[in-house]
Amino acid sequence: MNTIPHFINGERVVGEGRSSSVYNPSTGEVIGQIVLADSATLKHAILAAKAAFPAWRNTPPAKRAQVLFRFKQLLEENEKAIVELISQEHGKTIEDAAGELRRGIENVEYACGAPELLKGEYNRNVGPNIDAWSDFQPLGVVAGITPFNFPAMVPLWMYPLAIACGNTFVLKPSERDPSSTLLIAELFYQAGLPKGVLNVVNGDKEAVDALIEHPDVKALSFVGSTPIAEYIYAEGTKRGKRVQALGGAKNHAVFMPDADLDSAVSALMGAAYGSCGERCMAISVAVCVGDEIADALVEKVVPAIQALKIGPGTSCGLDMGPLVTSGALERVTGYIAAGEAAGAKLLVDGRGFKVAGHENGFFLGGTLFDNVSTDMTIYKDEIFGPVLCIVRVKSLEEAMQLINEHEYGNGTCIFTRDGEAARIFCDEIEVGMVGVNVPLPVPVAYHSFGGWKRSLFGDLHAYGPDGVRFYTRRKAITQRWPKREITEKAQFAFPSNV
Repeated sequence: MNTIPHFINGERVVGEGRSSSVYNPSTGEVIGQIVLADSATLKHAILAAKAAFPAWRNTPPAKRAQVLFRFKQLLEENEKAIVELISQEHGKTIEDAAGELRRGIENVEYACGAPELLKGEYNRNVGPNIDAWSDFQPLGVVAGITPFNFPAMVPLWMYPLAIACGNTFVLKPSERDPSSTLLIAELFYQAGLPKGVLNVVNGDKEAVDALIEHPDVKALSFVGSTPIAEYIYAEGTKRGKRVQALGGAKNHAVFMPDADLDSAVSALMGAAYGSCGERCMAISVAVCVGDEIADALVEKVVPAIQALKIGPGTSCGLDMGPLVTSGALERVTGYIAAGEAAGAKLLVDGRGFKVAGHENGFFLGGTLFDNVSTDMTIYKDEIFGPVLCIVRVKSLEEAMQLINEHEYGNGTCIFTRDGEAARIFCDEIEVGMVGVNVPLPVPVAYHSFGGWKRSLFGDLHAYGPDGVRFYTRRKAITQRWPKREITEKAQFAFPSNV
């Protein structure tokens, strides 16, 4: 049985105590064990990061960038091994795992620009012989808590930029699929990262609480469900920490009567069923403006769902793999039963789906509901599975109203040929990330990712320019060198620049 270690101070560490199993979702078999870190293990990692901080902070940004450039190259050279680990432990298809890694590498590329990103402003002679400038300085030890659905990409949203800014980092990845995260961290050290700058500790709530409570952890970044995001934000901020907590989502796609339906359906299929729906940016609600577009959508989507290629994630050429755990499978099938009981029209039922030779895998076929109303749990809750709901409305205004009234505001999109409708939608929708004929409007690395309402707790979005601000604090410096031969009188009036 493979024992998956922690990675602290540049070395693999196998702890003792409570353990957790890692599964292959395609077979249902246990393929590894991790020892869940206790508070002592977390303290070890935090102290290693704290000890490494002074030297790393004083390392010139250009030298930090050189390490990041080598790290990027190693990620590309080891893509096959990383992707196979993601697919083996998470279940997503090889192609999907490769796409995840490439989006993560984009964030490493952005962090390679540290010398430019960390430049402050400078003004000479803001007053008589007085110069002023600002500086962006690192916080110290910062931490990240990342979800199972993107074991490579989401950690790469966090620590490359934090480290480029001069911080040291403690990462707690998901205990469900930690191996790719560990391999990537080891590659960072192969790139020349000094010991202690990045530490990876496997764990559960005990580890999360230890990160929240330790006074040497100055900032926390989290991606996951809303209840946990809310908890981490509340507990972290009351201890004076800077916290960025990204929570859940219920993403709507609006289909206008003039939409290019063939292209829109192709986009919808990938956005709703890609990665088995286990994405915080997955489209889980199709809002059709008018019965005509709804009926046409159903006519095209039903056969497309029935034609989905589903199988073990490590195979190539598939559309969808299994859900990550048996618990996830049970939860999603429970939502399907609840939707059926509530009166939604179940057009395609994915329950009971089996893959030959993988009968114990956590598979669920694509599922489609029509005539869903906003009071149903399948509409209100984030299902995090391959379940698409169709809601019928009469106007764009009604579509926007139901989206704006939902508690989540992560992502949304509209399919239309009408520029006026698209502009109104972009201006008035209360959602953080918006697509026009783009189903998954995930910002590129040099923008920032984040939702509104109960999809984000904190003032700054993830990665990009907001990430630089999150992992640094601004210092304003005003300096004067008066001439030695001049003795000045004391000034009791508030100083001005003239």
